[in-house]
Amino acid sequence: MNTLAKHLPADERRAATVDAVVQLAATQNPSEITTTAIAQHMNLTQGALFRHFPTKEAILQAVMEWVAVQLLARIERAAKGCESPLAAMQAMFMAHADFVAEHPGVPRMMFGELQRAGETLPKRMVQTLLARYGERLRTLIEEGRQAGEIDAGLDAEAAATLFIGTIQGLVMQSMLAGDVERIRRDAPRVFAIYLRGIRSTP
Repeated sequence: MNTLAKHLPADERRAATVDAVVQLAATQNPSEITTTAIAQHMNLTQGALFRHFPTKEAILQAVMEWVAVQLLARIERAAKGCESPLAAMQAMFMAHADFVAEHPGVPRMMFGELQRAGETLPKRMVQTLLARYGERLRTLIEEGRQAGEIDAGLDAEAAATLFIGTIQGLVMQSMLAGDVERIRRDAPRVFAIYLRGIRSTP
């Protein structure tokens, strides 16, 4: 429980609320996280919580905004300075695995949002995140083709989809095993197989 939350400035209180939701989602069904549970986790009243977020949907929106910003920034930092497009893709893959291992509540929330019927703002934000992620990958794949690293005939759209889908599969396996660190152990071996499928051959 965060005993300091009562005394935080508004921006820090909002950030602390996002952190609280991510922590709670790591140990319980995200759809069952109530504003009461969030407030109790932060040692606040619901009234204090609602001064910063008018609805639970607004809290979920803030969480998804945080996820998008943090994950995209993490993979960009990982790719920056890599000596080749393939090295950048590998760095992104490992950085994404590390992000999930550090924040296991995030994929639980994302999967939950994508399963909700109808359109919601948090769901659209997850879709936008995945679209931007895919665009970044397609750019790297094209650069890799130009550099002769990646098979010239590779379907970039399918390769980007497989990259993201492979990470999602690793996430699901780690969740099913109840071992979040499994994704870190499996990621290098799994990426090596993915790499063999896209790399150009002499």
